[in-house]
Amino acid sequence: MRFIDREEVARRLTYEMCIPIVRHAMIAFSRGETKQLLRSIIPLSEGRLFGIMPGAMGTRAPFGAKLISIFPENFARGIQSHQGLVILFDPETGAPVCAVDAGEITAIRTAAASAVATDALARKDARRLALLGYGEQAETHARAIQKIRNLESIVVWGRSSHRAQAFSERMQAELNVPIAAAGVVREAVADADIICTVTSAAEPILKGAWVRPGTHLNLVGSSYDGPAEVDNDLVIRSRFIADSREGVLNQGAEFLRAKAAGLIRNDHIVAEIGQVLAGEIEGRRSPEDITVYKSLGHVVQDLATAWALYSQHE
Repeated sequence: MRFIDREEVARRLTYEMCIPIVRHAMIAFSRGETKQLLRSIIPLSEGRLFGIMPGAMGTRAPFGAKLISIFPENFARGIQSHQGLVILFDPETGAPVCAVDAGEITAIRTAAASAVATDALARKDARRLALLGYGEQAETHARAIQKIRNLESIVVWGRSSHRAQAFSERMQAELNVPIAAAGVVREAVADADIICTVTSAAEPILKGAWVRPGTHLNLVGSSYDGPAEVDNDLVIRSRFIADSREGVLNQGAEFLRAKAAGLIRNDHIVAEIGQVLAGEIEGRRSPEDITVYKSLGHVVQDLATAWALYSQHE
């Protein structure tokens, strides 16, 4: 049985490779070609989580599961908050054939999925990116979004102004894009065309009143029913696109809060991103639309990227 470690994933799973893989996986998912169960989440102590995500890329295709731990405090320790394994099974024999580092897969494929959604939903002239959060997902999102839009500026916000400034300096040197740190969220998003929320916030940090018409948002930080990054007003105002309709209806915290308040119904989810990508449902209808892509992350993304690494020679 082969093992693909974090270093090999980081070296081989480029955004140029990952973005089309995730795009294809989400189209196949929305067409019902793939199979998966809702993730099971076991709460541990002090906000720590253990997640189990089983799925199959098709009836006679590779299948497997992701086992992932989420320890938010690891960021302060300088190690990944998401750690685990993606286990791959051969579709012909049923044998487990490969284990892949799940932390690096998750970091890259999540940002690649946001890039896929941004390419489909953001205005073509979108050039200014706001990142709410300065952790690993902020880094990968900056790299991924730059692959699908010619960014002229990035603004980052986080609870620690020192860390936000350090992030901006480090990533500006890497990406060669002007990056500034904002002191408050409202300032960070004031001129943004694209906003990525990649925080561990338990309560909303972004208000709909602060978001300009025409903005596209990727809501990424909350992956289960509980913590929410944006307020009900933003959900109501948006053209709301899910990675998985079933997933958001069961585990999409921002959507579920607005629904519980009686402000929206299930049909506020206008499409899955796979339906938009396949041309079945229109995503952005006008330059003034506020579009939201709610990212929960799904195992078919992990399986597709992990299988590509396993099956393709270096």
